[in-house]
Amino acid sequence: MHVPVMLRECLEYLAIRPDGVYLDATAGMGGHAGAITRQLSQGGLVLACDRDAESLARAKENTADCASRIHFHKVSFSLVGQALAAEGLTQVNGLLADLGVSRYQLTEGERGFSLMADGPLDMRMDRSQGQTAADIVNYESEKQLADLIFQLGEERRSRRIARAIVRARPIKSTGQLAKLIESAVPRTGKLHPATQTFMALRIAVNQENEELDALLDAIPALVKPGGRVVMLTFMSLEDRKVKQSFQALARDGRVNILTRHVVRPAEEEVRDNPPSRSAKLRAVEIL
Repeated sequence: MHVPVMLRECLEYLAIRPDGVYLDATAGMGGHAGAITRQLSQGGLVLACDRDAESLARAKENTADCASRIHFHKVSFSLVGQALAAEGLTQVNGLLADLGVSRYQLTEGERGFSLMADGPLDMRMDRSQGQTAADIVNYESEKQLADLIFQLGEERRSRRIARAIVRARPIKSTGQLAKLIESAVPRTGKLHPATQTFMALRIAVNQENEELDALLDAIPALVKPGGRVVMLTFMSLEDRKVKQSFQALARDGRVNILTRHVVRPAEEEVRDNPPSRSAKLRAVEIL
């Protein structure tokens, strides 16, 4: 079951107008997009964007009850302007981006994101793109691998992990990689020792940092004055990017920061939906 994270808070900070146009830049399974759409009148519209065609197909099924007010576009963050142009729009009244990996991607072993479900070492959000996690794991140099795992995964044992990977090549599956890392750096806490390495590979494969930078840079042009931007992050690297971008825009007098302190999910939500525990919400209003 798909449960949208911090749904109540997202809707409150977006301050939805019934006749407004809203952009969900990470439609995923359609949880947030559907909830926004159901608050709109017939004059309102949601542009639901995602680069994962399979997730979009499921989002369409999950929002069939409000299909007339939601339009789907398969685009990455750097290309959301194309979605607006296709609709004859230049700006929207609000933008939401939930930067978490969708539950569908994590639980489908064949997508290659999961530590627990063995599958091909893929990790592409858009399976029409080229490079996979297997390409990185099997062909990058040991130093490049170590740097990638340290910088993107914030994994302090990156050198030991990279050395073990290079010695074990070729590596073809998520299960093989997870077991290899666990043998190289045994578990010391609750997290599986391969968690941060998997995260680093996913970020690299999907160029997530570059795509997020592109979206953050485009925000002032995408959202009308008085419109709101809400960003949900789940990793410290992403949260820092969002925080610093919002602060820079505020210094330039282009936004008003609505969340002076990061907003976290309520205790009840974390209890009912444990994946929400690492979520952080930040919001701004365009001036």
